[in-house]
Amino acid sequence: MMKKKIAFVTLGCKLNYAETSTYERGFLESGLLEAVPWNDRADLYLVNTCTVTEHSDKKCRNIIRKLHRISPEAEIIVTGCYAQMKKSEIEKIDGVRFVFGADEKAEVVPAVLRHIEGDDGSCGAAPSSFLPAYSSGERTRSFLKVQDGCDYFCAYCTVPFARGRSRNIPIRDIVAQAHEIAGKGIKEIVLTGVNTGDFGKTTGETFLDLIKALNEVEGIERYRISSIEPNLLTEEIIDWIASGTKFLPHFHIPLQAGSDTVLKEMGRRYDTAAFEHKISYIRRKMEKDGGPGVFFGIDVIVGFPGESDDLFMETYNFLKDRIRPAFIHIFPYSRRKGTRADAMGNQVQDSVKTDRVRMLEELCEKLHSGFIASNRGVHEKVLFESSDKNGKMFGYTGNYIRVERPFDADLVGKIVDITI
Repeated sequence: MMKKKIAFVTLGCKLNYAETSTYERGFLESGLLEAVPWNDRADLYLVNTCTVTEHSDKKCRNIIRKLHRISPEAEIIVTGCYAQMKKSEIEKIDGVRFVFGADEKAEVVPAVLRHIEGDDGSCGAAPSSFLPAYSSGERTRSFLKVQDGCDYFCAYCTVPFARGRSRNIPIRDIVAQAHEIAGKGIKEIVLTGVNTGDFGKTTGETFLDLIKALNEVEGIERYRISSIEPNLLTEEIIDWIASGTKFLPHFHIPLQAGSDTVLKEMGRRYDTAAFEHKISYIRRKMEKDGGPGVFFGIDVIVGFPGESDDLFMETYNFLKDRIRPAFIHIFPYSRRKGTRADAMGNQVQDSVKTDRVRMLEELCEKLHSGFIASNRGVHEKVLFESSDKNGKMFGYTGNYIRVERPFDADLVGKIVDITI
């Protein structure tokens, strides 16, 4: 039988990329399908969607319609968070054949393969609440899913509705996946999840148990934690990471607001004093004289309902004067039906959000430049990536500074000592 062509489109977070990569491996291992670029004509398209903002929903609808125009006869498979939240809406779009919600991810590959083989009968196994996943599309780094879902229900967020409650598979199963990743020659793993530090709810284990077990996997030389709530990044975890492990001085930590008033309205589980203490503690434990600085990427939402100019400036000044992160991930607040914030008064005008985003982008540029300048002359290690871009290759230091040099195929996937 001639192989059908399948293309993959991923929108949203790194967790989605890990899941799409896992779907792709499953489809290709069947021998029934071959992968092609998404802008080619294909027999099937898989779209892994995001619903974090209204713009995300619109982008998902647009890409599905675009794929239908590229290949009108193709069957489109839609999964991910938008598929969970708006299944009936998606089913009405021309070309869509399958829509898989959050609890149906484990059925994506088997159900579609049965369909290709002419069996559109029973679904087979009962829906699984956790799809083990990791990305394997590049030779240097893999995103490994360790946790899914969230129990926090912050006022602005639909993720608990889209991905369900916090859950995970056992440490032994995640360690087995890390061994698989190492077997592919990949040196670095990024741990991903919706609320990564909440790992263990299902199995009675802890996030510290997990990272200690992963640290022992031979062949993996570096780990990063993609995002972790400040209240779950405990001093015990920090102390262990700082004791000389494979975990790098790079933390992605959601702040969301640098105003205690706004944090309380959002339903966040810390205040600015606790957040500042955590950042200071990490720096004290992990930064040594003459050594690399810790890279902090901080998430911030601007324009949350009731955020006045004064409250926004509390966030701005908190970042500028007290936290001084290496990077700020900035999100204008997006109103989402079903959340507490949707029903709040004092919604902030889009034009005001745009101005605040621009202010934080300018601050981010200054802080990032300052972080790089403060690391000049520091000895670090870089893992070089495989892409050849106009004769250049790129890699990241342990503390996430991007380094470029003339392309050298012998350095791909290797960790090299450099001076920043």
